[in-house]
Amino acid sequence: MYEIFLAPFVDFSFMARGLFGGVFLALSTSSLGVFLVLRRMSLVADSMSHAILPGVALGFLFAGMSMMAMFIGGLVTGLIVAIAAGVIARLTMLKEDTSFAALYLISLGLGVVIVSARGTNMDLLHVLFGSVLTLDDTALLLIMIISSVSLLVLALVYRPLIMDCLDPTFFKVDGGKGKTHIVFLLLLVMNLLSGFQVLGTLMVVGMMLLPAIAAKFIGRTLEQQIFTSVLIGICSVYVGMVISFHISLPTSACIILTAGIIYLLALSFGPQGGLLKHKLNRRK
Repeated sequence: MYEIFLAPFVDFSFMARGLFGGVFLALSTSSLGVFLVLRRMSLVADSMSHAILPGVALGFLFAGMSMMAMFIGGLVTGLIVAIAAGVIARLTMLKEDTSFAALYLISLGLGVVIVSARGTNMDLLHVLFGSVLTLDDTALLLIMIISSVSLLVLALVYRPLIMDCLDPTFFKVDGGKGKTHIVFLLLLVMNLLSGFQVLGTLMVVGMMLLPAIAAKFIGRTLEQQIFTSVLIGICSVYVGMVISFHISLPTSACIILTAGIIYLLALSFGPQGGLLKHKLNRRK
């Protein structure tokens, strides 16, 4: 048992470093994911994960695999896309999520072209799918800072976020919707950027949404869902890394697939609206 579950993290520093970074990432992204699901912003999260790619690619183009350069580039392009989607939604008949979808497709194509123009296929794979086992001190520190700041800000805007979800019309009239929405989008972009090094720009959104969606079938209250989502996220990181180490499979894919399996189990057997519970209720 020790050789399977503990030895990889005791004997290999890169595994311990990856686990540490993955756990910190799960703390913030899985918490944020609960609000994404509650606010029906799953498509927006997926769109933003692709929208940061051109900035990440530009950072890579000018500074190589510098985490800070790619973070700054991704932050700039992510905010540009978020602002542009909001402006388009206000000036045209399109809704904000539709604008996000259009912009993310453009961003995805542009990002792949930029990386491919100056990099190799391995560089492109690293940006798209991440590499949790290659985290350096800078990347690990950045993930820890963003995770800590995100949890603090979420605690500060917790009540406004709930008000926006429960009664958006009143909250909009009260004047708080715009500021809260901007802060929430900023947190979203920052967490996507901190996670791309671990899971890549294409898969990091899975760490946000899969634990959160699974938690809806398990927890009754919002607090229970947040706690469950974080727990699922951490378990997914650990189990995914163990499977990846012993079977020599891509780590990011194993982490997301583990979260996906937990989601399917929650969907099937979850006490809060799971398929089995729904079937039993229909028989009564």
